[in-house]
Amino acid sequence: MNADLRRERESASFRTEALTQLLDGGPENTRRRREIEALALNDPEFQHEDLNFMTCSERYDVAVRKSSVMVRKIREHDISNPEEIMFFKRYVHRGRPEPLDLHLGMFLPTILNQATPEQQDRFFMPAWNLQIIGTYAQTEMGHGSFIRGLETTSTYDPLTQEFELNSPTVTSIKWWPGGLGKTSNHAIVLAQLYTQGQCRGLHAFIVPIRKMGTHEPLPGVVVGDIGPKFGFDEVDNGFLKLENVRVPRENMLMRFAKVMPDGTYLKPPSDKLMYGTMVFIRSMIVGESARALSQACTIAIRYSAVRHQSELKPGAPEPQILDYQTQQFKLFPLLATAYAFRFVGNFMRDMYHRITGDMNDGDYSQLPELHSLSAGLKAFTTWVASAGIEECRMACGGHGYSRSSGLPDIYVTFTPTCTYEGENTVMMLQTARYLFKSYTRAKSGQDLSGTVSYLNDLHNHIQPHQVAGRPLARNIDDVDRLVEAYKLRAANLVEGAVENYHVELGHRNNKEEAWNSTAIDLVGASGAHCHYVVVKLFAAKLSEIKDASIHDVLCTLFQLYALHGISKNSGDFLHAGIFNDQQISQVQQRVKELLAAVRPNAVALVDAFDYPDAILSSVLGRYDGNIYEHMFEWAKRSPLNKTEVHESFHKYLKPLQSKL
Repeated sequence: MNADLRRERESASFRTEALTQLLDGGPENTRRRREIEALALNDPEFQHEDLNFMTCSERYDVAVRKSSVMVRKIREHDISNPEEIMFFKRYVHRGRPEPLDLHLGMFLPTILNQATPEQQDRFFMPAWNLQIIGTYAQTEMGHGSFIRGLETTSTYDPLTQEFELNSPTVTSIKWWPGGLGKTSNHAIVLAQLYTQGQCRGLHAFIVPIRKMGTHEPLPGVVVGDIGPKFGFDEVDNGFLKLENVRVPRENMLMRFAKVMPDGTYLKPPSDKLMYGTMVFIRSMIVGESARALSQACTIAIRYSAVRHQSELKPGAPEPQILDYQTQQFKLFPLLATAYAFRFVGNFMRDMYHRITGDMNDGDYSQLPELHSLSAGLKAFTTWVASAGIEECRMACGGHGYSRSSGLPDIYVTFTPTCTYEGENTVMMLQTARYLFKSYTRAKSGQDLSGTVSYLNDLHNHIQPHQVAGRPLARNIDDVDRLVEAYKLRAANLVEGAVENYHVELGHRNNKEEAWNSTAIDLVGASGAHCHYVVVKLFAAKLSEIKDASIHDVLCTLFQLYALHGISKNSGDFLHAGIFNDQQISQVQQRVKELLAAVRPNAVALVDAFDYPDAILSSVLGRYDGNIYEHMFEWAKRSPLNKTEVHESFHKYLKPLQSKL
């Protein structure tokens, strides 16, 4: 064990194991998670050489092999809880994407949530047993986030009681679905439904794309891999062109909307029900933001505790770079953010399951808020986490650029979340529409509930003297006051965006143009709303913690998260009259003090995330801190080092040298 890391751990003010159990939701959850972790990490069938030294094709081959073994092992170990299955899957693939991601994460959930009982009987068990291997084909070459613009068509023929699916243009070719290129033999295809001469909008259809047994593409199906990408080397993201492909009427998912044998169309209770799978994935992405950012923080903070560089005092030993205030300023707000996002991710998971239960009972009243909040928080957390991962990489200096650090892989694996399942700016504008409608309802006297309830107080909450008039020094750390400050900022920006929209509407008398001309303000309002939700949920979590030492350290992280956010967005708080110049200066000074307060517990706080070395896959983030020895050993395994003299020397350099 590296002496610096041992000293850091011994000086922590709280028990790391107790915080780990809190993050897991209790000791039994921690025990079970580690049990599942051990089943995957200790199984020799899941071992292989370092993926960094493999080609894309080799990485795909390893991923398919491991996925196949994984499905068998899930049955052998009798793992049936969906969350535990995802744990096992994550440990098997070391947190990397894999070809069955969309089969397990979208194809199966869509069948469970959008198929009729009869359709579930027909499709689910074959899919669970991997006779049917599915993907989710929504995005097209020409349309992504604007799903109403998708061009793939599905036309109902009442004479044969079949749907005929077509990709009528080059831009209508399905593009990007994971597992589509080579792995899947079925796809849930999102297509514009035409029946009785009318377009009824987007609906989902189960479409066989490869022949069972031979895996050859079926007639009318043009399918393949889209080629190398920024990351996701293990996944066969694919294209799909459909040419007069027919499927039975029963292959349209009809739990909500229905097409009768004669072509009569029955509408769903809510048009947003068609987007249930996307809402599920967006809700889960919030938790993935916490996971990716916390892994990056673990690597960067452990490395910063081991790395010694330069001088703080002339002639003194080189200090740990974690002792530099600038390094703390880079990393500790991100550490606080990772904890905040962890709690928000848990909230979104629980909210999704609760509202899904309500919908099963016929109550769709909270679906619009779930749709809005999942979109906004997906965008807010992925933007912050993606930038934060890159900040962690740069905080590790040159070694962070090496694949051995693990940070490049975390980044290229995570950063697509900013664009898949809804491009982030589009997601923020979707949230803005909900905020706009909520504001309008509140102004008309309707009482709002849920995360927008703060808009009920529009008539009295934007008072410049209300907060700024109070002396800040006495209560700068007050949790309730910080939550209130973020609430006032969100309300102010929502109100300002709506007012600016009406001004633009007066100039243009065109709603769409006015909306576009106010889009920057609307995105800002959505961001402030999401920021408020995160701060509020972090504060709520503090009130649940009974362990005094853990409460103290998490309260420090909360204060750092909230005050650092005020400092970064000081213009919003000043403009709204929430704080004045002197108070912002006090906030900035307090942030520096909180960095020093976090410093003694920094290593213990990342240890509490409880990531084994096999998951981090980082020589810089090793638990034992022995980074330099393992970095050298890692480098020696490079394929270029298999020979002392590379063949290119004899082919090119030596002949050139003989001629010069």
